[in-house]
Amino acid sequence: MTDRNTDEATGDALRSLGDGGPLVSRLGLGLAAVGRPGYITLGRERDLPGDRSPDALYRRCAELLDAAVEIGVRYFDVARSYGRAEEFLARWLASRADGAASLVVGSKWGYEYTAGWSVDAAVHEEKEHSLARFRRQLEESRALLGDRIDLYQIHSATLESGVLDADAVLAAMVAARRDGLVGALGVTVTGAGAASTLARAMSAQVDGERVFDVVQATCNILEPSLAPLLAEARQRGMGVIVKEVHANGRLTPANQRPEDGALTARLERLAGERGTGIDQLAIAFATTMPFVDVVNSGAATVAQLQSHAAAPTALDDEALRELAALAESPQEYWGKRAALPWH
Repeated sequence: MTDRNTDEATGDALRSLGDGGPLVSRLGLGLAAVGRPGYITLGRERDLPGDRSPDALYRRCAELLDAAVEIGVRYFDVARSYGRAEEFLARWLASRADGAASLVVGSKWGYEYTAGWSVDAAVHEEKEHSLARFRRQLEESRALLGDRIDLYQIHSATLESGVLDADAVLAAMVAARRDGLVGALGVTVTGAGAASTLARAMSAQVDGERVFDVVQATCNILEPSLAPLLAEARQRGMGVIVKEVHANGRLTPANQRPEDGALTARLERLAGERGTGIDQLAIAFATTMPFVDVVNSGAATVAQLQSHAAAPTALDDEALRELAALAESPQEYWGKRAALPWH
């Protein structure tokens, strides 16, 4: 059963991230879009300033974090591969000694940022789920965030990477949790095979102890296929975080792709009939799922974040039926995502 409380400052309902987990807001903020100059998001050239130096992006990041706290966001999501996102978050936390203790921080290991702060890099991040990388990246995360890592996740685990069968890696993760180096342990899943990955992760154990406390997964209007498994994970007491609710911009007004013209037209009609925006429709779709603890916003501007926070908390049955008809197969969805360019 989900624990509930209320943030005295905002009046917003809070819920535990999994059984017995920290209290989090329903809306979270991921810093992938502002921790590095390049990202896979439609409309990025409009959202970010021409100056994408580390100082400029830190200012944007701090602006977003300030706005997030103001509207009651309690969960913040970073990763080793998000450029300097961990550094930016740590710097901001240090500047907000008052009121920062109640915020919940999640980070990830497994990918390494390799773009050298260039949008035109041939490779932006490189994946390795080895024991050596876990140990090194945990040290790097702790060097920046110290004891503020409430959740440490395997970044985009897949069956092919072998990490869920790597006993030494899983044992090291569990040891880090037991030793208090991190709070909870999580796994993020991605790709057309995410269901098989999640099923394996849900059963992972070390010496009879469950490995993963939290799962983070893509679940949106176009790719809702993991919903039944995520509901099962929540029933088992795991926390559930939903990412990529805007499908890298395909579920926002920034989507001007000719091949998505019919999709955008239907979303605009549905949103207009309900007096809301496309981006808010995508947020509302995710928050209607009762098993979801946190819906991550990937906002790059304060206006986007405020729009996400103002999304409806429920959708009528007709809207849900029409949105269900827009779903793509996992293979189609992930194929289209893989073709999106870095901006």
